[in-house]
Amino acid sequence: MLRLRDVSTYYGNIRVLKGINIEVLEGEIITMLGPNGAGKTTTLMSVCGLVPPRFGEILFKGRPIQDLSPEKIVALGISQVPEGRRIFPHLTTLENLDMGAFLRQDRTGIKEDLDYIFELFPILAERRHQAGGTLSGGEQQMLAISRALMARPQLLLLDEPSLGLAPKIVRQIFDIIQKINQDNTTIFLVEQNANLALRAAKRGYILVNGRITLTDSAANLMSNEAVREAYLGQ
Repeated sequence: MLRLRDVSTYYGNIRVLKGINIEVLEGEIITMLGPNGAGKTTTLMSVCGLVPPRFGEILFKGRPIQDLSPEKIVALGISQVPEGRRIFPHLTTLENLDMGAFLRQDRTGIKEDLDYIFELFPILAERRHQAGGTLSGGEQQMLAISRALMARPQLLLLDEPSLGLAPKIVRQIFDIIQKINQDNTTIFLVEQNANLALRAAKRGYILVNGRITLTDSAANLMSNEAVREAYLGQ
């Protein structure tokens, strides 16, 4: 579904991604692990068109997208849940969800997806008329995921969905991530909680200093001694 070929992305003269190659197959969850500053968020931003690569190619279902604007990439079927959630704090929960469907015209489909969201996250139905900024951290993360889903993506990019959340809420979020995947949404997950990420994913990539240093099945990465020591604390 998604392929990055020799992608190099820069901030000014600083080369952040250094010729990375990644494949995401339709229907799977893949995860990217790595230390802070390795370029994980930049990878997702490159896919979304927010920080286009200077060199290399990004293909979505065989079509080059590295030169497309972010809104055109969303229209093709890619949505991102950014690090830090970035909901609209002064808009209600329902208005935030409406913003996720901004590019859509199919009112019946939007209503169906809204019902689906409220089934996934019943608390959002209860909070539908509440300002997003007054929600708890966990509720805001649920809202950020839901807003992205309202675009009806084929590929969902998740950047640090567990960041700043209580362990109980983190487990709930990861249960929902797997449910979303089972409902035919492919997922590219960037996550500091390597244990949960590898348990959820089918395959994984290790990114260090802008380069892919290792890729393998999630199971093999979990049993890899270097990975366990660096990311699993074992």
